[in-house]
Amino acid sequence: MIHEVDEALRRLVKDEALRGSEVDVAFDAPTKDWAARRNAPTVNIYLYDVREDMRRRSRGLLNEYDQRGEVAARHLPPKHVKLSYLVTAWTQRPEDEHRVLSDLLLGLLRHEAVPAEVLTGSLAEMGLPVPMTVALPPPEDRAFADVWTALGGELKPSLDVVVSAPIHSGRGYPAGPPAKEGLRLDTGDGELLGHHVSATGAVDGQRRVAMARTHRKPR
Repeated sequence: MIHEVDEALRRLVKDEALRGSEVDVAFDAPTKDWAARRNAPTVNIYLYDVREDMRRRSRGLLNEYDQRGEVAARHLPPKHVKLSYLVTAWTQRPEDEHRVLSDLLLGLLRHEAVPAEVLTGSLAEMGLPVPMTVALPPPEDRAFADVWTALGGELKPSLDVVVSAPIHSGRGYPAGPPAKEGLRLDTGDGELLGHHVSATGAVDGQRRVAMARTHRKPR
């Protein structure tokens, strides 16, 4: 799933934000050694944090239907994983870097979710939206300066792009056979109110089913 988000961001940056310019796109850690080896204008999209998006967690079960329209299995709803990227521009002059960052910001801010046309693999098959935020303030437990310190480099202008990607939990439960009888309610007077379910699963209507009374012998 992570590599599918990588490819979607690559296509979004190359085809829309940068409008097909000759700027390279890399996913390497932007360390000093990497910067020294770079020999062309580059947009670096560095994945620095992976965690579950707790705001999008849902409960319950989702039904899976067979060709007859009957419930064949039930699955836990997909979870969403937040993938946080540090997006930076690398050129020979700061002015050019700022221009590239401006194009990236304008191109990415057009979308509240990753466009469906750039999704591939399991993300495309699920058919669910893939929310994306751009340049929001970082959480209180995370600072960009700490990321740059861990990378061993100097602080550089960057965009924080966070993609909340849905992923199947992989847990499912087979469904039992369809019900052949409807719900019945004991009225307490020796009769049972209920509904008859036909072989096709349709409810034929309410009927009364007589119940034999039981008597306890006095002690």
